[in-house]
Amino acid sequence: MRVDRLSAWMAVAACTLGSMFAAAAAAPADASQPFGIRDLVRLERLSDLAVSPDGKRVAYTLRGTDMDANKGRTGIWLLDTQKRNAAAARLTDLAANASSAEWSADGRYVYFLSNRSGSSQVWRGDARWLDVRSGDSRRNDARHGDVARDDAEPSDAQQITNLPLDVGSFRVSPSADRLLVSMEVFIDCTDLACTKQRLDALALAPAHGVLYDKLFVRHWDTWSDGRRSQLFSVALDASGLANGTPLNLSGGMDGDVPGKPFGGREDYAFSPDGRNVAFSMRLGSAGEPWSTNFDIYEVAAGGGKPQNLTGENPAWDGQPAFSPDGTQLAYVATDRPGFEADRFHLVLLNLASGIKRPLTQGWDRSISSFAWSPDGKTLFATADHLGQHPLWAIDVGTGHASAITGDGEVEGFAVGPRQLFFTSSDLRDPADMYSVGFAGGKARQLTHLNQAALAQRKLGDYEQFEFPGWNDENVFGYVVKPVDFKRDGHYPVAFVVHGGPQGSMANLWHYRWNAQSLAGAGYGVVMIDFHGSTGYGQAFTDSISGDWGGKPLEDLKLGLAAALKRYPWLDGDRMCALGGSYGGYMMNWIAGQWPDRFKCIVTHDGIFDNRSMYYSTEELWFPEWENGGPEFLNPAAYAKHNPVDFVNRWKTPTLVIHGQLDYRVPYEQGLAVYTALQRRGVPSELLYFPDENHWVLKPANSIQWYDSVIAWMDRWTRR
Repeated sequence: MRVDRLSAWMAVAACTLGSMFAAAAAAPADASQPFGIRDLVRLERLSDLAVSPDGKRVAYTLRGTDMDANKGRTGIWLLDTQKRNAAAARLTDLAANASSAEWSADGRYVYFLSNRSGSSQVWRGDARWLDVRSGDSRRNDARHGDVARDDAEPSDAQQITNLPLDVGSFRVSPSADRLLVSMEVFIDCTDLACTKQRLDALALAPAHGVLYDKLFVRHWDTWSDGRRSQLFSVALDASGLANGTPLNLSGGMDGDVPGKPFGGREDYAFSPDGRNVAFSMRLGSAGEPWSTNFDIYEVAAGGGKPQNLTGENPAWDGQPAFSPDGTQLAYVATDRPGFEADRFHLVLLNLASGIKRPLTQGWDRSISSFAWSPDGKTLFATADHLGQHPLWAIDVGTGHASAITGDGEVEGFAVGPRQLFFTSSDLRDPADMYSVGFAGGKARQLTHLNQAALAQRKLGDYEQFEFPGWNDENVFGYVVKPVDFKRDGHYPVAFVVHGGPQGSMANLWHYRWNAQSLAGAGYGVVMIDFHGSTGYGQAFTDSISGDWGGKPLEDLKLGLAAALKRYPWLDGDRMCALGGSYGGYMMNWIAGQWPDRFKCIVTHDGIFDNRSMYYSTEELWFPEWENGGPEFLNPAAYAKHNPVDFVNRWKTPTLVIHGQLDYRVPYEQGLAVYTALQRRGVPSELLYFPDENHWVLKPANSIQWYDSVIAWMDRWTRR
């Protein structure tokens, strides 16, 4: 039984974890060292921009890594965007996590979520504190923004809610008289205390069995305990503190606001006058595990019966956003029920007449996120486009879209009175904050979060290439050069296949599949946006459905051949293929369909048997769309490209990785892959994470993941 690497690591973990993290955090900068996983886990991560009403300040969430605690730490920072020499200032206390900043309408306060009181509640800090701090000279040498950041004591924060349950998300009313908060409750409970009492009783119960009578029984990485995330309206008194009994605006409907598992406060919004609320919800009665029918509801902020505004569309309606004058509601919609990767297009609803106007039906791109301009004449949006993810300006009158940023991945943005603030990354640089005018042009970089750390490490250059793929259709890919690249050198290849499958490797900084960490280990990295990828038109995305092992594999073969021909420094005799999720499926498929091409394979959370996968995954709409219905009605489709049927061909040395908490692709799929390899006598190892889901998120686990993957690749490609 081959468990030496994993068991040895676990045996010494308790005594070495602290010292390992301390060394990673305190290691002196050495410009001769390539970028690696220990650099990756300590980078600062920027997200959740919020612009003050006057546009002069931006609040944002900054995540660092607590090496001793083996987890991320988040805080709220403020940056004066008008002064090039201004220091970013920490608004929240270091002792507790804080996130999700939002400004009051008068610009005086920044509201945020914090667990400082022992549970997740809404707090606020007085932003005028920054005016006092701007003249304070107490600063350290850490770089943050264009100058040294201010790490002195933050402002005194005030707790706004003190509810018996954790607040999951929130919004502040423009009229400053109430909050919207989401909380997990038993919908048959008449108040929050009932949910709290029931949870306490369940925790003390001697019997721990749970009886279910419908799906979902589990979702993503959590088993259902019967609670729903509901949207509550909380009144604020004259001093701004929560006052009175929260009102359930979602009316106890059998659904979640925000939607699970990844929904956030983009799923609900106040009207500009604060009188009404719109939210998106999928009802459990629709058959959640096999339905993508989200509808948008409107309800009075003070309580009432929610009105369904989009009941005629049996597909997805989401991200409701009122126009600045309150006359229109913009939202994204799909047209095909059951297809989560359908094109999301913008729709405008005239709230007086009820008339809906599709705005971007003629634009063959799928909207990821959007926001109104202050004058209501433009909608700013992000969407994949040819391996990039830029920010677009969409004319409300015509629907015409124009890109206002260039290459890279716009990860998030916020709209100010006269300009946009956004975070952007690419394959060589983690995200920083920028500003740009509404018409586009040269962006101004506002932060340089990891500049000092990255300046001390070697990174690989990258470029995009294209080639004729399946049916001679144009397909794009990326190649990342190894560090210390020499044109006459020959380097082993990491051939990375993205998940989704309706996704893209794209030009972005990835924290789980980081190309620079592989380039830093001396590998040339090749990635292909095969048929089924997003950003190349909906027909290109649709083409993978029902053909998982067909066109995509052809693109991968042609793309790899094109890369080897175009970049002769890639050593085609020393290659390892690796991928997760659909990429893991493709690794299992390649093992039987292309068994002689690679020296090794790394398969992470990949499907082994399409038939058993259907009966154990949670979101059934996905396999049902991809295979034309349930397995019991269309078994031939599930057998068409099924890795389990070709195990007799497997011979490539393979590292199998899976997480116990992965309910999207349950861990039995990975265990079956490993069993097949072992029974076949194929050199193989299993890396199992009992505390990870479909992703590997904990810093120590991430380090072990990369160390194990690179060691496996080195073992077979460095011979």
